[in-house]
Amino acid sequence: KGIQVLVTDHHLPGSELPKAVAIVNPNQHGDVFPSKNLAGVGVIFYVMLALRAELKKINWFETKEIAEPNMAQFLDLVALGTVADVVPLDKNNRILVHQGLKRIRAGQCRPGILALLEVAKRDRLQLSASDLGFSVAPRLNAAGRLDDMSLGINCLLCTDQNNAKAMAQSLDDLNRERRSIEKTMKEQAIAALEHLNLKGKNLPMGLCLFDESWHQGVIGILAGRIKDEYYRPVIVFALANEHELKGSARSIPGLHIRDLLDEIATKHPELMTKFGGHAMAAGLTLNKNKLSEFAKIFDATVKQHISEENLMGEVLSDGELTSDDLSLELAEHLRIGGPWGQHFPEPLFDGKFKVVQQRLLGGAHLKMTLSLPEQPYQWLDAIAFNVDDAAWPNPQCQFIHATYRLDINEYQDTRKLQLIVEHFEPYHSEVL
Repeated sequence: KGIQVLVTDHHLPGSELPKAVAIVNPNQHGDVFPSKNLAGVGVIFYVMLALRAELKKINWFETKEIAEPNMAQFLDLVALGTVADVVPLDKNNRILVHQGLKRIRAGQCRPGILALLEVAKRDRLQLSASDLGFSVAPRLNAAGRLDDMSLGINCLLCTDQNNAKAMAQSLDDLNRERRSIEKTMKEQAIAALEHLNLKGKNLPMGLCLFDESWHQGVIGILAGRIKDEYYRPVIVFALANEHELKGSARSIPGLHIRDLLDEIATKHPELMTKFGGHAMAAGLTLNKNKLSEFAKIFDATVKQHISEENLMGEVLSDGELTSDDLSLELAEHLRIGGPWGQHFPEPLFDGKFKVVQQRLLGGAHLKMTLSLPEQPYQWLDAIAFNVDDAAWPNPQCQFIHATYRLDINEYQDTRKLQLIVEHFEPYHSEVL
């Protein structure tokens, strides 16, 4: 069309690059930019910094009588995009996220972000990186998954607080709908796997799942849930159109899923229409009539790269905490030590607890009161998110072995220690 094009990206480039005027990507071969883990929002932030420097050098702002922009005003968006894209929080990304969080806590951010925090019932004064990842990002993403991403974009661009609140509420409604669709799809996927009676060694190492009724906007989340459930690489497909499928892949540590798809494409160039992604997540499209063939090749290729031992899974813990360590003071120190995130995980502890009380919140979250076996009268608040509501609450379960993070639950001006339980399983104890 004769239009000059600038491409900014952070994904691993393919062998053939687009014919652009310029491609800015720290992961291009030969690129010397030292911060390789930038999210897309980080890449464009540095492009804008460089552009501002160049315009300043030629006195462009003075000539045009335009105020030189303060780039720090965009750090709220940089922090949100960096956390939401789940890129590794290396030193540079931690600086960007930390500075963005500081601005949001101070209220120096987009009205849309404040509105999204409000509908998610998150206190901006105590904001953490995980709040951006688990409360703000899913609501923004729900627009693109189920409707039109422009709603999320307009919410972030909005300068009027009332309009931002209305858009944030619409995004919250879409997110509730997304969760309902996701729950149904997960139940269908697990039921299909159980119907096939694929247990133990009969279960493919690389799983491919497809249902014509599945919503393509939710397949990435479903792939992640099934990956966690069966601990193996998973690709979930949905109809892209009458003849084509769109797939979303999620992997486990030790298997670079984008490189694996590249290997399949090299050996079987007729299979996929296109693909791309990262080590842990990728996307692809293929013709509907090639799904069965692809599923077999995907499983066979996965088996060439990982063993049964890789599928066992492990949870790394920083150890047990004593009753003295289980304190609001330590939780506050850990909160200050953030931002935590991908490749810079928040400390995770483990221990055995007596279950004093248990009940479901919101139909999916298990609220518990726990105590250490040796300290039966020191009760601890705990919550486990997105549990199997068919298995929990379980009145027969008196003891659990849990891995958890320390958090602070703030309610009606009261601050209490709360354990965020990441993994847990019942165990039998003769104690008490």
